[in-house]
Amino acid sequence: MKIKRNYWRSIGFLGALLFLLALWQLASLIFQKNVLPSPITVFQQLPLLFEKNMAVHLLASLYRISVGMGLAVLLGFLLGLLMGSLPKWQSFFSPLVYLTYPIPKMALLPIVMLLGGLGDLSKIIMIILIVTPQVLVAVRDAVAEIPPHYYDVYRCIGASRGRLFRKITLPACLPAIFSTSRVSLGTAISILFFTENYGTEFGMGYFIMDAWMRMDYPAMYGSILLLSLLGLVLFILLDLLANRVMPWRR
Repeated sequence: MKIKRNYWRSIGFLGALLFLLALWQLASLIFQKNVLPSPITVFQQLPLLFEKNMAVHLLASLYRISVGMGLAVLLGFLLGLLMGSLPKWQSFFSPLVYLTYPIPKMALLPIVMLLGGLGDLSKIIMIILIVTPQVLVAVRDAVAEIPPHYYDVYRCIGASRGRLFRKITLPACLPAIFSTSRVSLGTAISILFFTENYGTEFGMGYFIMDAWMRMDYPAMYGSILLLSLLGLVLFILLDLLANRVMPWRR
């Protein structure tokens, strides 16, 4: 059954990919402009991108997104756990989150860059600012929705607080964490692309905009494809990790 499910998933992915490439090829034939090269032209240019230090740009973006997402998920989990478990903390943090979250985070970029510098730190901080509240709210709600009698059953057999956390609280939070992480990953990549246009010479955002400014459109589209591939790999890794730590959802 599992092999059959994976087979159809692979077929669906291949079909979607071929459909997008066909649309791209059709658009290229219709417009007949240099700004929209055919996918064949772009694929032929991909090996040349790695002669232009593409691996360095990919690794720079991967480092920033990995550290930013990891710290954001950890911070959001801890704060959400605190708010969901202790009503007094929720009374303080919830209004704070609701007041600050609607602020466009990109408006804070100049402040973050002034305080955190032009390097990796400011870009990681921007990811943390955007992703943390999403994880926090999801974990808070997941903890608050755990029926109290679940804890009562374990307390009756003398379970410690650590065991209550491992057996009840953490499993209840994990689906919310992974679901929110999947949604937030796309947002984090978008934010990273924007921030990499400032104060850096490495990163996929910098490379894409540099190719655009030089009117090197095959390189621009090729780097966009590689950024999409990076996002796809991260999504797949999230799914594999979710299946690993949540075996009951397979």
